[in-house]
Amino acid sequence: MKRTILIITLIALTFGISSAQQVPQFSQNMFNKLANNPGSAGSGQAICATVLHRSQWMGFDGAPTTLNLSVDAPIPSMHGGIGINIMSDAIGEYNNLGLQLSYAYRTDLGDGQLGIGASAGMFQSGLNGTLLNPADGGDGSIPTSEVSGSAMDFGGGIYYNTQDVYLGLSTLHITEPSIEKSDGDVINLSRHYFLLAGFYHELNPTLSLNPSIYLKSDGSTSQLDINTNILYNNRIWGGVSYRLDEGIVLLTGMNINEDLKFGLAYDVVLNKIKNNSIEFMLGYCFKVDYDKPVKSYKNPRYL
Repeated sequence: MKRTILIITLIALTFGISSAQQVPQFSQNMFNKLANNPGSAGSGQAICATVLHRSQWMGFDGAPTTLNLSVDAPIPSMHGGIGINIMSDAIGEYNNLGLQLSYAYRTDLGDGQLGIGASAGMFQSGLNGTLLNPADGGDGSIPTSEVSGSAMDFGGGIYYNTQDVYLGLSTLHITEPSIEKSDGDVINLSRHYFLLAGFYHELNPTLSLNPSIYLKSDGSTSQLDINTNILYNNRIWGGVSYRLDEGIVLLTGMNINEDLKFGLAYDVVLNKIKNNSIEFMLGYCFKVDYDKPVKSYKNPRYL
């Protein structure tokens, strides 16, 4: 019974108040731009795949576990880039699955390039009722089997980058779709808005500074991350993030070689939920050769 109460409380806090898990939380957002901004598709001038795995509030029974895979590539014949983002999110007995296909039209603007993108896909939410253990049986409102539902989902965004700077504005769940499960329960997805920005600053030949910000809001509640990474010899990085009203995040990672990188984030939570979180990132880029010369800003130096 205590476990059931904890799960219901966690779900209420997550969905009923802030709707945060409708758009899962990540700490290494500087490596995961496509997940929230379709305008970034193809901006790296390479075929790039990124995987992030996050265990949130470790040790809390039923705590969120999230896996995100994104792949994007420039397509010159389409005057832009395409991408796919797959998100799997589990919290308690709930399981959510999101799939988004993205296209971004890219055009030169000043010293950089502007991407205007849109995404379309589906969002599926399910509840495994066989794992519930209510105190009193026979309540028809509590499912005893696995129930699920899905709805079409759309997003849009703009993304500008030079060799040293990036800035993006985007929105997800534009139509605020309603997902009706097979048992009649309805989940309403809130429209979310995102701002991300960062730049590269060379301190000396071996050290560079990579600050960035990430803002997520559903119009009523917001999450702000302020990040700073120091990159040594273009190979190893370390830094810290401050998440407003929640805690700090310790960041580290390395470029294993020119194409492969690995990152780790450890969240030290300072609010009422004392359980910390850990997140792993693995990214790999396949370089793309073009007949025409590639401009320098298409190969950004920032993380």
